[in-house]
Amino acid sequence: MGNDAKSGTAHGGFHHLTLNVQDIDRSEKWYGEVLGFEPAARYENEAFARVILRHPDSGAVLGLNRHNAALAAEPFDERRAGLDHFALRAADHAALVAWVDRFDEFGIPHSDIKSGSAPGSFLVTFRDPDGLQLEVFVPGA
Repeated sequence: MGNDAKSGTAHGGFHHLTLNVQDIDRSEKWYGEVLGFEPAARYENEAFARVILRHPDSGAVLGLNRHNAALAAEPFDERRAGLDHFALRAADHAALVAWVDRFDEFGIPHSDIKSGSAPGSFLVTFRDPDGLQLEVFVPGA
């Protein structure tokens, strides 16, 4: 089966990403202050609370969940099945340097700027309040 419009599997990219967090208010504040996401919606039910954030420049949609199950209190570990990390795209090396300056301003530990696996690509890694690994990435030419 092909991946084209005729087979019904064509898509226009990712619509949103939802992360499970331990403290939804702390994470909403952090993703807003550090990465520029703004609240779009919030709701809860008996199983979880969720806040939907949207980035005003890119339109990226990020959901943050806080489940009520006891398992939700376990810390993140990218070595388990599930999320390893997610990367935000930066326009160029100068933009990546500006991100490093922002992380320093907020006291967020981060890696040095390093070369990515693709020629001409660069990245810096850091973690959110729950230890989820994030990355700002400049694609290669």
